[in-house]
Amino acid sequence: MGKVRVLVLFGGRSAEHEVSVVSARAIVGALDPGRYEVRPVYITRSGRWVLRPAEAWAALEGGPEAALTAAEAAPDPAGPMDLAPWAETKPLEVEVAFPVLHGPFGEDGTVQGLLELAGIPYVGAPVLGSALGMDKVLMKAVFLARGLPVVPHIHLLARDFRRDPNGVVGRVRAEVGLPCFVKPANLGSSVGVSKVTCWDELGPAVERAARYDRKVLVERAVNARELECGVLGNDDPVASGVGEVVPAREFYDYEAKYRDGRTQLLIPAPIPPEVAEEVRRLAVAAFKALDLAGMARVDFFYCRDSGKLYINEVNTIPGFTPVSMYPKLWEHAGLSFSELVDRLIQLAIERHQERSRCRTDPD
Repeated sequence: MGKVRVLVLFGGRSAEHEVSVVSARAIVGALDPGRYEVRPVYITRSGRWVLRPAEAWAALEGGPEAALTAAEAAPDPAGPMDLAPWAETKPLEVEVAFPVLHGPFGEDGTVQGLLELAGIPYVGAPVLGSALGMDKVLMKAVFLARGLPVVPHIHLLARDFRRDPNGVVGRVRAEVGLPCFVKPANLGSSVGVSKVTCWDELGPAVERAARYDRKVLVERAVNARELECGVLGNDDPVASGVGEVVPAREFYDYEAKYRDGRTQLLIPAPIPPEVAEEVRRLAVAAFKALDLAGMARVDFFYCRDSGKLYINEVNTIPGFTPVSMYPKLWEHAGLSFSELVDRLIQLAIERHQERSRCRTDPD
């Protein structure tokens, strides 16, 4: 039996571009070269797909800048999606794809739809689950419909604020209050997120979030600890143990996640056993509510004042960087990084085989 050919998609048109490159490098490094043949595809910030092996590997090993230099220097006869490396073979000729694309245009169902059309098994959530997991507003609506706890919130369109800023401020006053968090509805890694503690800060916070998305989420800030739980599986998912994030900054923003080395990841989280068990139960319930597959990291608020748990959000393609919680949680549970990547590929193939049982012709 030959090696399993794995298409690793990374980079992308997202503010989380750099995180994707670091995650992809770690995943490729965990794949046993005796069992897997890696075919990296680098997607530039502008959306150009770099499929030539030399340039794609340069992106993976040397970073985005190195890849851009190599890609710009190379001839490009086929246009933005240069398929020349596989032009004389079947399209891409891979057994499974591993999208490592955090944020829009990769984690939101767009790439998943492309892979579905191509009939390629892929790691992670299907199209609908990916889209719901990316859109914090619709995600919370599904959770509320399933009776799962979420923090009080509203959403607004950026154009509404431009047209009637006083009306938006009045609505936030009435329905959310201060302090609150303002976030782009479709993004991750805390990019574009602001904590608002006075009303003069609300306008700039909305404008900042609107730089990344037309839809903005405003939710009540709670005095809470931040807990995270990993979920792994398809139709019978299981939860990892629970970890706690203790940021050195005021909240767990992009700087705290990837640039400030003072953030602590506590595994296991120092919480009562019954709270940990409830986190694990809610994590699996959230996974099933969005009809996810493969993997997800579910983030929670654990209120210091009331002891209540709230689901903050679900990440359908969690980080795989050296400081990422998802692989660390599974490592603590006894599943090494390499074993985790192997299991995710197996789950992708299993799910594809299960879906292939469905007929596409009428009775």
